[in-house]
Amino acid sequence: MAMVRITPTEIAVGCDPFTGRPRSVRMGADLQPIVRIERVREESAAYPVAAGPRTLFDIRTPAARLRLAFEHRSRRWLVEGLDTEPEMLAAA
Repeated sequence: MAMVRITPTEIAVGCDPFTGRPRSVRMGADLQPIVRIERVREESAAYPVAAGPRTLFDIRTPAARLRLAFEHRSRRWLVEGLDTEPEMLAAA
C-alpha cells in the first residue's frame, strides 16, 4: 500500500546524539524502535520562508511505515505520512 498523507501531528522522537538520525518514535503511550531509515530528503535550499528548512525521513517501525519531518527552525518533529499495511513480498 502507499504512504497516506495525514495532517501533520507533533510526535516525540528519540535521536542518535552524534548523527541526529531518529532511533525511536513515541506514538501516545507506545514506544516503537525504528527498524530502518528508508529515505532522507533535506529541504535546505527551497523552503517557505515562514516555515524554514526541514528534513524528511521515511522510516519503518515494526508496526508501520512513517514519514517524519524535522523542522530546523522550531526544532520539532512532525509525522506527515502513514502506511499501516504490511509490505507484500512477491512470491518467487
